[in-house]
Amino acid sequence: MSFLTLGHRGVMGVEPENTLRSFVRAEAAGMDAIELDLHLTKDGALAVMHDASVDRTTDGTGPIAGKTRAELRELDAGQGERVPVFEEVLDAVKAPLQAEIKDVAAAQALAEVILARDLAGRVEVSSFHDEAVTEITRLVPGVRTVLIASRWGGDIVDRARAAGAATLALNIRRLTLEAVEQAHAEGVKVIGWVVNTQDHLRLARALGLDGATTDFPEIRRAGRFTA
Repeated sequence: MSFLTLGHRGVMGVEPENTLRSFVRAEAAGMDAIELDLHLTKDGALAVMHDASVDRTTDGTGPIAGKTRAELRELDAGQGERVPVFEEVLDAVKAPLQAEIKDVAAAQALAEVILARDLAGRVEVSSFHDEAVTEITRLVPGVRTVLIASRWGGDIVDRARAAGAATLALNIRRLTLEAVEQAHAEGVKVIGWVVNTQDHLRLARALGLDGATTDFPEIRRAGRFTA
């Protein structure tokens, strides 16, 4: 069984998260896919940033939703990097992408880009929000989707299937073999996040996960040899 390794916000353990620099390094490290986060700006652009505000990862302050794309471009996102928009990432790297919808409102804008550029084969869409997964599935027939959860109940596989998600992305610190086996029995894949240590990597392999999201390039290399 193949084990996929996804670069978390690029490779945020060694580069400024969610920047072109981080994505390019993730691709150079051979990550099977690159994970990133999307929020809508005030003028409807798909800003690549994890938080709803710019405070933690840039030298600016305030919510993304209150700023235009041009205003975001003025901010330093680390080591002189700018806050990219989704289309810039598409052009900067060729690797498959997992785009996480951080707010449901971004689903429509993301769907428009995927359809306009015929990206359903390259871009997988993920979200913590069941409704966002359901919406992108409706808007982009055939798109691959992932339901993310940090804490979950016994209905997590049913939720994934109801939303149309073929994969679950679950917190490795709370994952159990029972949850993985239940998902696999229903034909749902499971990836673990965030796998940053050898212990967590061994756990991911022992649980029979389909992949892992990591902050560090070396986890991808080690994952090829860890049984």
